Amino acid sequence: MHGLGLHEDTLYVATHEGIHSPGPGGAPVLVGDRRDDFMGFTVAPDGTFLAGGHPAPGSGGPSNLGLVASTDAGRTWTERSLAGEVDFHALDAAPGGPVYGYDSTTGRLRVTHDQTAWEDRAALRALDIAVSPTAPDTVVATTETGVARSTDGGRTFAPGAGRVVSYVSWGAADALYGVSPDGVLLRSGDGGTAWTRVGAVPGGAPQALTAVDARRLLVATGDGVYESRDAGRSFVRRMKVTPGEGGGH
Repeated sequence: MHGLGLHEDTLYVATHEGIHSPGPGGAPVLVGDRRDDFMGFTVAPDGTFLAGGHPAPGSGGPSNLGLVASTDAGRTWTERSLAGEVDFHALDAAPGGPVYGYDSTTGRLRVTHDQTAWEDRAALRALDIAVSPTAPDTVVATTETGVARSTDGGRTFAPGAGRVVSYVSWGAADALYGVSPDGVLLRSGDGGTAWTRVGAVPGGAPQALTAVDARRLLVATGDGVYESRDAGRSFVRRMKVTPGEGGGH
């Protein structure tokens, strides 16, 4: 599992084999008919699904999807830009702001305002990115040395420092969530400088994290996708998966 999103209260999970939603009993059900390997995935503030990754085996086309978009909740997809050139492993957008993508092919942050023309920004080695919901020039990235922060739209980053986390997601201006490699859920009120331990996420090693708002969280771990409505104090499993069915980025 690579990405999580909520649209009209339906959970969407980006995986090695397409977008899935929970069906009866929490079993994953394929959305649409594409089984692409969606590495990067986000639901933009306007409800558009944005993704990157690789086409399904045997489907033809270039090995990297670039940026693809869906305006019907993942049932059909349209190529937007950079097909064959870029493998986005992380995507995020803030209301009224640009779309940020982490290009794993070059190790560089890229930015677009129209989903077509892209600007190259800083080069860094990152696993995940998150954009402030109230300050679209403020971006954080998870690195091997801690969370790196940019306040100039990703043109420059302060060196990663502090707590090492795998995935980050910004639910509100004062609610940046992170989950460590060993499944500890953390919250920062100052954009990633100081962190407070919330608890442990259930189900094993984390694979993706999305903060819907300051209190509602989605986290993918080894045996499924879990949801919290109380800022991470408790979780309910929304979708079940077989352990080892899909890894993180």
